[in-house]
Amino acid sequence: MYYPIILFVYNRPEHLKKTVESLAKNPLAKESDLLIFSDGAKNPSDAVKVNQVRTYLPHIQGFKTIHIEHRTENWGLAKSVIGGVSEVLAQHPAAIVLEDDMVFAPNFLNFMNDALTFYQNHSQIFSISGYTFPIKIPQDYSPDVFISSRASSWGWATWQDRWAKADWQVSDYQSFIKNKSLQKQFNQGGVDLSLMLKKQHLGVIDSWAVRWTYAHFKHQAYCLYPTQSKINNIGTDDSGTHSRTTNKYQVNLQTTDYQLISEISINAQISQHLRLFFRPSLFRRLLNLWKYGL
Repeated sequence: MYYPIILFVYNRPEHLKKTVESLAKNPLAKESDLLIFSDGAKNPSDAVKVNQVRTYLPHIQGFKTIHIEHRTENWGLAKSVIGGVSEVLAQHPAAIVLEDDMVFAPNFLNFMNDALTFYQNHSQIFSISGYTFPIKIPQDYSPDVFISSRASSWGWATWQDRWAKADWQVSDYQSFIKNKSLQKQFNQGGVDLSLMLKKQHLGVIDSWAVRWTYAHFKHQAYCLYPTQSKINNIGTDDSGTHSRTTNKYQVNLQTTDYQLISEISINAQISQHLRLFFRPSLFRRLLNLWKYGL
């Protein structure tokens, strides 16, 4: 059995075509069900490209089955992801979740399906990532995977029982934001995390991903990453939600074989490299301290 693939699309037809064409080149694509959620246009100017996307969707081929769901209204990315993933996981034990701005290594689906099966009973693993940030992996680190308390939003997967544990309302936010010790612990996954959670609470951003990472933290759980990325994000060109033009996240796709391991723990050096990767500039840190007290 291969797990269903959920694909969220909006108004980027060219990015979408590259994403679908790359995904279809995975040998397991033809064995996988593809479920597409197409968000409605936010405004008349977006409607043209949303319609272009919807004109393209019926022509997608290369998968076992294809189901397309058109939203009549604009849900926005956070609501779309939470709603769509919840809908699919109500019917399936696990799922692979994608957005419309990625290219994949040919063994991406192999890795995701293998990891979902291998770690399904490892309760501390809350999610699987296909993307790995361009950080330095220590030369003496031999495993093909590592774990982090920071969840990934760029090509990831999870199980029904883990997803059900997320508190999307973050009902304990007030106690968290008053506790510097908890904030320090949460920021082990990146010093930007507590700030993002506060921005989410204030309505400055609308992020499902920081709330999903917080669910990992609350349950002392982790996201599992490949040491060599199976995904490259092509959306950091100011074309999507929460994206801006940057080459910071570009990686070289790797198609080498991998081995999954049962015993895995946090590697201090990798965690440090991740924290440094997400560390804002001094100016940004001072600005955040002034604006948000964090």
